Amino acid sequence: MAPLTKERLIPSKALKDLLMLPRWLRICVVLLAPALLALAGCGGSSSSSTSNGAFTISPGSGTIDTNCTGCNNGSVEQFAATLSSGGAAAVTWSLSGGDARGGKGSITSGGAYTPPGFLTADSVKVTVTASLVSNPSSTASATLTITPGFLQPLSPENAAVGAGGTLTITGVLAEAGGTTKINYTVADTATGSGGGQGTVVATPCVISSSAFTYCKVTYTPPLAMPNTATYVVGTVGTSTSKTATEILLNTAGVSSNPLDHETQLPTPVDLGSSGGNNKDYDLSNNTITDCCGGTLGSLVQDNNGTQYILSNNHVLARSDQASVGEMIVQPGLIDDNCTPYGQPGAATTPVGVLTTYLPLSSNSTDADAAIAAVDSGAVNSSGAILELGALQGGKLQAAPPGISSSGGKGEAAVLNMKIAKSGRTTGLTCASIATVSLNVQVSYYTDCAETKPYVTKTFTNQIGISGNQFSDAGDSGSLVVDTTNGEPVGLFFAGGQDNSGNSIGVASPAPDVLDELSKQMGGGRTLTFAGTTDHGVTCLNYGAGTVEAAQARTLTDAEKTLTEQALTQARTLVDPSAGILGVASGKSSDSPGQGAVILYVNPNMTVKTPKSVDGVRTVVIPATAQAVALGSAPQTPFEGSTPPALPAAALSNAIALKQQVAESLMKQNPAYFGVGVGQSYDDPSQAALVIYVDRTMVPANLPATVNGLRTRYVIMERLHVTRFYAKGLQRRSRCSLQPTAAKPGSFDLLDLHRPLGLNLF
Repeated sequence: MAPLTKERLIPSKALKDLLMLPRWLRICVVLLAPALLALAGCGGSSSSSTSNGAFTISPGSGTIDTNCTGCNNGSVEQFAATLSSGGAAAVTWSLSGGDARGGKGSITSGGAYTPPGFLTADSVKVTVTASLVSNPSSTASATLTITPGFLQPLSPENAAVGAGGTLTITGVLAEAGGTTKINYTVADTATGSGGGQGTVVATPCVISSSAFTYCKVTYTPPLAMPNTATYVVGTVGTSTSKTATEILLNTAGVSSNPLDHETQLPTPVDLGSSGGNNKDYDLSNNTITDCCGGTLGSLVQDNNGTQYILSNNHVLARSDQASVGEMIVQPGLIDDNCTPYGQPGAATTPVGVLTTYLPLSSNSTDADAAIAAVDSGAVNSSGAILELGALQGGKLQAAPPGISSSGGKGEAAVLNMKIAKSGRTTGLTCASIATVSLNVQVSYYTDCAETKPYVTKTFTNQIGISGNQFSDAGDSGSLVVDTTNGEPVGLFFAGGQDNSGNSIGVASPAPDVLDELSKQMGGGRTLTFAGTTDHGVTCLNYGAGTVEAAQARTLTDAEKTLTEQALTQARTLVDPSAGILGVASGKSSDSPGQGAVILYVNPNMTVKTPKSVDGVRTVVIPATAQAVALGSAPQTPFEGSTPPALPAAALSNAIALKQQVAESLMKQNPAYFGVGVGQSYDDPSQAALVIYVDRTMVPANLPATVNGLRTRYVIMERLHVTRFYAKGLQRRSRCSLQPTAAKPGSFDLLDLHRPLGLNLF
């Protein structure tokens, strides 16, 4: 068979690794053209307008970048036409100008303008023209100045650095040519506030008319090493667009770079590394246009001693599109320039063949899982997973998971359990189990570019995970383990970020995954995890942040008014003999952005408290009478202490209630795509119904209770096989641009096609 051809963009093989963009579940690398990618820093555009006497269009001018940072409607610059007599004008929209190679962008019939995905100059002008439908000669125009934004997040997006260590960070601009550069600073937050810890030294940016501009910086920690997180923040010129790398500083001396998980490993390979199906790419006219990949999670074995790689269906079996026997490679095609094994220039290793997968299309399956029989000598037979072992020389060694407690079957997830995973994109990270008994909908596609919807599947009894920087695109297939003993807990397969920027993940219970796969294999075979004696796992925790982020939200004036009104009524509840010592105004952590009435209660009494007052949620905080009187009582139940374990009876009762209402809630309200059970952040003594809400269609009313049970809302992009960044412009493309080497001959590196089907959220 003739070699497949590939559209290529960047000739430098050295650049290949630095432009690997993450994506949920399967990473999709687009070879046709840069996709739009919005990062942090959404600013407002000009409010000016342009009139021709008959009608007016607005805005009349503006400055935005290729990520649409500065756009007046998040992901697009929304234009409107208004008749001079009032009312909307019926117009047709057209564009002129733009970049010689990147184009002028696009505009819908409704006036939503999307800028080009890249430029070849520091700035270009695009003229937006509206013509009256009733009189096409009557026109009005506006001028937009487009500047280059970031092509991708900084790489790596997270890392751990110990004393004496350094970290090289790379940023890439959506510009080939020009003079624009990236500015780097150290800060306390991802938005650039505060002085941060450590220093950065930048090297000259590499600028070429045939490659995207990239700029590297070396980070060095402070001499007095703290145990904290700091950020290296990248900005572009005068744009408000920002992107950052979070660095976990630690006195333990741990240095951990997730990029080590993306490279081609020597055989036998360790797991927790990049991998996928060798056919996981999209074709157009015998040309590879994009490709996918994920994480080779762990090693399992059947009762005959045959070993298999465990990962997700969508990673190994191409979301039901694969055939048994297809080759599995390490690293995934996303980390080898979309070059299938067997094609010229491939730098992947065959490690197994697809053996069995749980069909996503089947109503009888309840996990996204697949296994591949290991090629002889290709995979570490101990089941070692990158960074799951002891610290040696500043590096965490590979080690198998623990299996001695469970006999290799994995252990049950427990609410608030500290867990870890080792994945392709974010490496070793830790978080907590925030939700159990989770029903959740996840959408799948038959192509990497996600232009061909396949199925939206509802999984039941899943595990919800919450933790800052816990996971990102490409971590799909990672094994989730208990940090206290290394025992397998779940198989990670979906996630995103909530509106506060916290990572939200979903995993299938490890014992259930093995049971379902064993049944699918048939023949009396049963699967167990390959591993070793139980052992602790070093926890690289980049910060939970859920409650902190909720408390950092600024309440609207309307919320403040409602809270103050409820506070007046709440004062009538104060009764020290009944255990309620005082009240105050506050914020809900169960429903970020909503106000709450704080009820201070005697910790030595069993106190009956209402879940809401005058329609406003309550926050129940144990405190002393003296602290209440002095105004020194905490603002959240979590402040300065670890919340008590949720009573078993409260949890079991909540699960029973959830099983009664979950299906009806998701059917009745299309914005709800997940329902599970967790601990209330407003009153940790009570369970909460955890409801996942589509952030694009949040209902006006989010009830504080359902059938008497407190509710906790996770507002985020609807889960499917991609990652969403709920910060800044709140848009990230579904696919990732992969730099590639030039095709032989006279191929123009900038003769790019438009992206195919790259519809943003």
